Amino acid sequence: MEGLRSSEQEAQEIVDAIPQAIAVLSPDGQPLYGNRSLLQYTGLTIAEVTSADFRARVFHPEDVARLREERRDALARGVPFEFEQRARRHDGQYRWFLVQYNPVRDEHGQTLRWYATGTDIDDRKRAEERVRNENLALREDIDRASMFEEIVGSAASLRQVLAQVAKVAPTDSTVLILGETGTGKELIARAIHKRSRRASRAFIRVNCAAIPTSLIASELFGHEKGAFTGALQRRLGRFEAADGGTILLDEVGDLPAEAQVALLRVLQEREIERVGSSHPIAVDVRVIVATNQDLEAAVARGAFRADLFYRLNVFPIAVPPLRERVDDVPVLVEYLVERFAKRAGKKITRIEQRTMALLQAYAWPGNVRELQNVIERAVVLCEGETFSIDDSWLKAKGPPAGGEQERATIEAALAATQGRVAGPTGAAAKLGIPRQTLDSKIRALRIDKLKFRPR
Repeated sequence: MEGLRSSEQEAQEIVDAIPQAIAVLSPDGQPLYGNRSLLQYTGLTIAEVTSADFRARVFHPEDVARLREERRDALARGVPFEFEQRARRHDGQYRWFLVQYNPVRDEHGQTLRWYATGTDIDDRKRAEERVRNENLALREDIDRASMFEEIVGSAASLRQVLAQVAKVAPTDSTVLILGETGTGKELIARAIHKRSRRASRAFIRVNCAAIPTSLIASELFGHEKGAFTGALQRRLGRFEAADGGTILLDEVGDLPAEAQVALLRVLQEREIERVGSSHPIAVDVRVIVATNQDLEAAVARGAFRADLFYRLNVFPIAVPPLRERVDDVPVLVEYLVERFAKRAGKKITRIEQRTMALLQAYAWPGNVRELQNVIERAVVLCEGETFSIDDSWLKAKGPPAGGEQERATIEAALAATQGRVAGPTGAAAKLGIPRQTLDSKIRALRIDKLKFRPR
C-alpha cells in the first residue's frame, strides 16, 4: 500500500511538471486530481476541482449540454476520444481547448483512470471564425458590385482627399469621413482599408441609420443565447466579425445614446461585451466612421456625446460634393456611359455637347449617386450611338411654392419616426420616397432632423 501511494505521488509530480492542463478522472469520468497548470488556469483549489460540479463550473454551459451524452458514451466504450470545448479562465474569460481523453488500464484491460489533457486552441478557433466572417464579407462585396466612380477625377479638392487617404491609411488612426449623401464616403473608407496593413482582412460596413434602435447593440457587439426573446443561439457582432480588419460605421450621427456609450468604450478600451454577457472580449479593429451631418452642431445641441466626438475626430476627411468638382463631370460621364453601355450591350460612340453642358450646369444635390442614376436611365433609353438626356430630368428640385406645407409634412414624419430617415420604419418609407430624396429635401429646407431624436 505504501508503495502504491509512493507511485501515485511520483505520477502526480510528473503530471504537475507538464505545462498543459491535465485532469485525472475515475472510470466514470469524475475528477480525482488536477495538475498545477489546471489549477492556475481555472483559479480553483484541488478540492473544487474534485467536486461533483467541476464541469459546470469550468466548461461553457452550451458545451456541457452539447457533449453530455456523447462524453458519457465515449467513457463507457473505454477507448481514447477528444472534444473541442470552452473552458473558463480564472478571470472569467472562456477559451477554446482540445481536450483529449486517454485511458489507463490494468492487466485485465479494465479502465482504472482517465487522463484528460487540455490544449489551448483559442487562436486557431478565432482564426477559423475570422476566415468565415471574411468570406461572408467578401460575398457581400461581390453581391453589391462595388463601383469606384466617386473617386474618378482630378479636381484639386479630390486630389487633396486622396493625399489624405495615402497619409492616414498605413496608420491605425480613427478616421472621420464627412460629406453629403452620394459623395462616395464608403469608397474613401475602402480605399483607406486597401492601402493599410489590414488590407488582407475583413472590411465590414454597418449602416447605423438602417438598424432599429432596439437591435443596434446586438448587431454591433453580438449577443449570447437567451439574451433576449428570439436569441436562440450565440451570435457574433460586427466588431468581432471585423477583428483584425476595418469596420466602417456609416451614418454614425444616427447612433442612439446608449450605443454611443458602448462605442466610446470600444474606442477607449478596445473591448466589447456581447448583449447578455458581462465578460469583455478584446478586439483589434480599425474604426472608420462616416456621416453627412454636422456632428459639432449635434454636440452643441446635446444630441451627440462630446467625448465620443473627440474620440472620432482624430483624422477628419471632408469629401467634396460634385458641384464643387464641375471639371470632373465630363470624365465621370464618359466613364459611366461606357460602363452602362457595355452592361446593356449597346455601342455609344459620342456624347451630345448640349447634354454635357446640361450635366455640368446642374447642381447635383444627390452627387455622384444621382449622376449615376441619370446616366444609367439615359443609356437604357438610348437608341443610337449618340448619348443624350431629357432636359426635364434636370429641372431644379428645390422646395415648391408650398414649401412650408412640405416642411410640415417632413417634420411630422421625422417626429413620428424619432428622427430616423432610413430603414423600413424610417421617415422616407413613411413618406413613400427614396431616402436620398428625403435627405436632399431636408437639406434644402434646412430641417434639423437630430432635434427629433430622443434625448
